[in-house]
Amino acid sequence: VQLQAYGGGLVQAGESLKLSCVASRSLLPVAAMAWYRQAPGKQRELVARWLSGGSTIYAGPFKGRFTISGDDAKSAVYLQMNSLKSEDTAVYYCDINTHSRHYWGQGTQVTVSS
Repeated sequence: VQLQAYGGGLVQAGESLKLSCVASRSLLPVAAMAWYRQAPGKQRELVARWLSGGSTIYAGPFKGRFTISGDDAKSAVYLQMNSLKSEDTAVYYCDINTHSRHYWGQGTQVTVSS
Protein backbone atom coordinates (compact mmCIF):
# COMPACT_ATOMS: atom_id res chain seq x y z
CA VAL A 1 0.00 0.00 0.00
CA GLN A 2 1.27 3.46 -0.86
CA LEU A 3 0.03 6.82 0.34
CA GLN A 4 0.30 9.54 -2.26
CA ALA A 5 0.58 13.02 -0.76
CA TYR A 6 0.31 16.04 -3.00
CA GLY A 7 -0.67 19.68 -3.03
CA GLY A 8 2.49 21.23 -1.64
CA GLY A 9 4.32 24.04 -3.33
CA LEU A 10 5.77 27.51 -3.05
CA VAL A 11 3.45 30.25 -1.82
CA GLN A 12 3.75 33.67 -0.28
CA ALA A 13 2.99 34.42 3.34
CA GLY A 14 -0.73 34.84 3.91
CA GLU A 15 -1.75 32.51 1.11
CA SER A 16 -3.41 29.10 1.35
CA LEU A 17 -2.69 25.55 0.27
CA LYS A 18 -4.64 22.32 0.47
CA LEU A 19 -2.78 19.07 0.91
CA SER A 20 -4.27 15.74 -0.05
CA CYS A 21 -3.23 12.20 0.73
CA VAL A 22 -4.83 9.12 -0.78
CA ALA A 23 -4.05 5.46 -0.27
CA SER A 24 -3.51 3.19 -3.25
CA ARG A 25 -6.17 0.86 -1.93
CA SER A 26 -8.79 0.86 0.76
CA LEU A 27 -7.42 0.73 4.29
CA LEU A 28 -10.76 0.23 5.95
CA PRO A 29 -11.34 0.16 8.79
CA VAL A 30 -9.42 3.34 9.56
CA ALA A 31 -8.79 4.27 13.18
CA ALA A 32 -7.27 7.70 12.55
CA MET A 33 -5.54 9.81 9.93
CA ALA A 34 -3.09 12.60 10.55
CA TRP A 35 -0.70 15.14 9.15
CA TYR A 36 2.77 15.69 10.54
CA ARG A 37 5.47 18.06 9.40
CA GLN A 38 9.22 18.27 9.65
CA ALA A 39 11.07 21.53 9.21
CA PRO A 40 14.80 21.58 8.42
CA GLY A 41 16.83 20.72 11.49
CA LYS A 42 13.76 19.94 13.57
CA GLN A 43 11.92 16.85 14.70
CA ARG A 44 8.75 15.68 13.04
CA GLU A 45 5.73 17.14 14.81
CA LEU A 46 2.01 16.45 14.76
CA VAL A 47 -0.09 19.04 12.98
CA ALA A 48 -3.57 17.54 13.24
CA ARG A 49 -5.34 14.23 13.62
CA TRP A 50 -8.71 13.06 12.30
CA LEU A 51 -10.40 10.26 14.20
CA SER A 52 -12.81 7.77 12.75
CA GLY A 53 -16.22 9.25 13.48
CA GLY A 54 -15.06 12.70 12.42
CA SER A 55 -13.63 14.31 15.52
CA THR A 56 -10.39 16.22 15.11
CA ILE A 57 -7.41 17.17 17.22
CA TYR A 58 -5.02 20.01 16.49
CA ALA A 59 -1.63 20.79 17.90
CA GLY A 60 -1.75 24.20 19.50
CA PRO A 61 0.06 26.35 16.92
CA PHE A 62 -2.23 25.22 14.10
CA LYS A 63 -5.65 25.76 15.61
CA GLY A 64 -7.69 28.25 13.68
CA ARG A 65 -5.41 28.28 10.62
CA PHE A 66 -5.38 24.65 9.55
CA THR A 67 -8.32 22.33 9.01
CA ILE A 68 -8.01 18.56 8.70
CA SER A 69 -10.71 16.49 7.06
CA GLY A 70 -10.93 12.85 6.19
CA ASP A 71 -12.83 10.40 4.07
CA ASP A 72 -12.21 6.95 5.44
CA ALA A 73 -14.29 5.36 2.69
CA LYS A 74 -11.66 6.67 0.27
CA SER A 75 -8.79 6.23 2.73
CA ALA A 76 -7.98 9.89 2.13
CA VAL A 77 -7.03 12.77 4.38
CA TYR A 78 -6.79 16.46 3.60
CA LEU A 79 -5.24 19.51 5.20
CA GLN A 80 -6.46 23.01 4.39
CA MET A 81 -3.82 25.52 5.40
CA ASN A 82 -4.71 29.18 5.56
CA SER A 83 -2.75 32.32 6.47
CA LEU A 84 0.51 30.52 5.87
CA LYS A 85 3.63 31.83 7.54
CA SER A 86 7.29 31.40 6.69
CA GLU A 87 7.65 29.16 9.74
CA ASP A 88 5.17 26.74 8.16
CA THR A 89 7.87 25.81 5.66
CA ALA A 90 8.40 22.07 6.05
CA VAL A 91 7.86 18.68 4.52
CA TYR A 92 4.35 17.52 5.36
CA TYR A 93 3.67 13.82 5.87
CA CYS A 94 0.37 12.00 6.05
CA ASP A 95 -0.28 9.02 8.25
CA ILE A 96 -3.16 6.58 8.12
CA ASN A 97 -3.55 4.40 11.16
CA THR A 98 -5.58 1.23 10.80
CA HIS A 99 -6.20 -0.87 13.83
CA SER A 100 -3.06 -2.90 13.13
CA ARG A 101 -0.42 -0.52 11.72
CA HIS A 102 0.52 2.91 10.45
CA TYR A 103 1.00 3.82 6.81
CA TRP A 104 3.06 6.89 5.87
CA GLY A 105 3.10 9.04 2.79
CA GLN A 106 6.31 10.15 1.12
CA GLY A 107 5.96 13.79 2.12
CA THR A 108 5.13 16.92 0.20
CA GLN A 109 7.19 20.09 0.45
CA VAL A 110 5.53 23.33 1.49
CA THR A 111 7.62 26.47 1.17
CA VAL A 112 6.29 29.82 2.34
CA SER A 113 8.18 32.93 1.31
CA SER A 114 7.92 36.06 3.42
